[in-house]
Amino acid sequence: MTEEKKTTAKKTAAKTTAKKAAPAKKATATKAAAKTTTKTTAAKSAVASAKLSGAIYATGKRKDSVARVYLMPGKGNITINGTPMKEYFKRPVLQMILVQPFDVTKRDGAYDVVAMVLGGGLSGQAGAVKHGISKALEKAEPDLRKALKVAGFLTRDSRVVERKHFGFHKARRSTQFSKR
Repeated sequence: MTEEKKTTAKKTAAKTTAKKAAPAKKATATKAAAKTTTKTTAAKSAVASAKLSGAIYATGKRKDSVARVYLMPGKGNITINGTPMKEYFKRPVLQMILVQPFDVTKRDGAYDVVAMVLGGGLSGQAGAVKHGISKALEKAEPDLRKALKVAGFLTRDSRVVERKHFGFHKARRSTQFSKR
């Protein structure tokens, strides 16, 4: 009988341990979900205020990324998904890519940018925002079209990753040839 009590005690201890562990995971998941919703809510409110102020809107695309860009006269602040550019794109190369349309047109600090980007990686997102900024600048000042067109910023870069083909390891990587 003592052995039965020990096994019963072990089973109940295992059940209570499992029950205690499960709510902790749910709490972590809800915290992560709350952070995500807070970021998206802040980004949406930034975009909503941009829409209300009569901003110029343009869509930019690159690889799998799509950027909705709102351009308005300001001091040169660039906000992406509710965060400043230097926090969102930490690599200096990506920051340089975003500022290129302003450098070519000599409009540094003339406009504020609010962008919402979805999909792809950071490099594709930076290219999408650059494309959107260029299109919005062209809408704001049609005289800038020639400079932006010569620099190649108004053309959508249509290069995308090739799909994986059947019987291959990757898009073109085949299996190793074996003579015997």
